[in-house]
Amino acid sequence: MLSALTIPDAFSPAECAAILVLSAAAPAQDAGLVGGQLHNMRRAEIAWLDEAPGTDWVMQRIITLVAEANRSHFGFDLTEFAESPQVARYGAEVAGHFDWHADVGDGPVARKRKLTLVVQLSDPADYAGGALEWQIDAEVRTAPREVGTATLFPSFALHRVTPVTQGGRASLTTWAHGPAFR
Repeated sequence: MLSALTIPDAFSPAECAAILVLSAAAPAQDAGLVGGQLHNMRRAEIAWLDEAPGTDWVMQRIITLVAEANRSHFGFDLTEFAESPQVARYGAEVAGHFDWHADVGDGPVARKRKLTLVVQLSDPADYAGGALEWQIDAEVRTAPREVGTATLFPSFALHRVTPVTQGGRASLTTWAHGPAFR
């Protein structure tokens, strides 16, 4: 049975705070779909870490986390990280959310997404709502909210972020890529 994997303490609280500071140096933009389409399916502000100086250590940690998780849990044929890590902020001021979706898309890079990694950057006391939920089978599951916890799941799995009703939730997301599933 294929399921998600949770890695507590994937990043320390201090590292999560540093990622938030570093992402603030990158240009923020409204979140859209593959191809840059804007829509009501997602209300968030995003920054790409490759546009912020001093973030190489983040990608190195992600590579290690994904390699170990894939080896022990998923066994996918992964070949690259073709996209920069993304920091998203879901704020209550816009009812920040991301409706049910899968990360595999029509774009040339998005169609190669195989594994999604989401790291909780915000202290759960700083917001209400904003739950990361996924569904691989008939059951909807909710990701832990502890700062620095990573959740990994197949990119074809349906998932969402429920509306934030107070404060703001920030997360780090990236995708591991490979040839099409067989």
